[in-house]
Amino acid sequence: MEVRKMEISVISDVHLATHASKAKELVRYLKSIHPEKLILNGDFIDSWRFSRNYFPKPHLKVIRQLIKMMEQGIQVVYITGNHDEIFRRFNNTRLGNFSIVNQLELYPGNKKTWIVHGDIFDLIIHQARWLAKLGAAAYGFMSLLNKMINLFRKIFRKQEIMIYKSLKDRILKDRKVLTKFEQNIGELAALKNYDVVICGHTHIPVDKIIETREHSVRYINCGDWVEHFTAAEYNNGKWELVYFQYENEEEQIADELFIPDSKQVYQSILEEFSITQLSFK
Repeated sequence: MEVRKMEISVISDVHLATHASKAKELVRYLKSIHPEKLILNGDFIDSWRFSRNYFPKPHLKVIRQLIKMMEQGIQVVYITGNHDEIFRRFNNTRLGNFSIVNQLELYPGNKKTWIVHGDIFDLIIHQARWLAKLGAAAYGFMSLLNKMINLFRKIFRKQEIMIYKSLKDRILKDRKVLTKFEQNIGELAALKNYDVVICGHTHIPVDKIIETREHSVRYINCGDWVEHFTAAEYNNGKWELVYFQYENEEEQIADELFIPDSKQVYQSILEEFSITQLSFK
């Protein structure tokens, strides 16, 4: 697999610990890049729907790949969002090449750039939180239903489909009018004299110029890893919204990472402590 070097990669809305998360595709993307800085722009782990009963191996492989990247010297910045708001109490925490912040200000190419998840600009989150959680639950149900449908399609060698993506794309097709969310974040970015603002939250990848009374601001929404498999990448002096073309299952490169199950973990601990010959009654 060819590894692309770059200065910055920004991804958002991975929603690990949910059925909607496309962890396998994300692992392939992470293995295909070597950025100086990797920014996880909110909702990386979904604490709203987190369950100790669902965190499958592909999701663990994402965590392991991040650790490997940090071991290689890559800085990983975790920007908090609404679904992982539990981490906001650890704002400005740093541990080696890993840090947690609520927002990030960078100056690539001498352009003042603001990176923030964006949920603060979503009025539903703050004025009708119950409605936002109801929507998240409905989205989770649809994701599970979609997964079951794709299992049947796989039996008949049919290509996978994404019901919720098809519905959303039809509603938002050729949308050129600014949403209230985009307008609010663009105006504040202009007031704070930013040239570029990069966010997530809406799950809709967008790269556009927002005109305000102060000045124009480049608005990039880096999409998600539930439906779109997108990232905002900075290299050679420019930002680019990248749509990752993932491989089909038949074309996958074997993943060398082995994650043991609970029995194998227990057995390895016994061997590590050299007590395999003991019996416990």
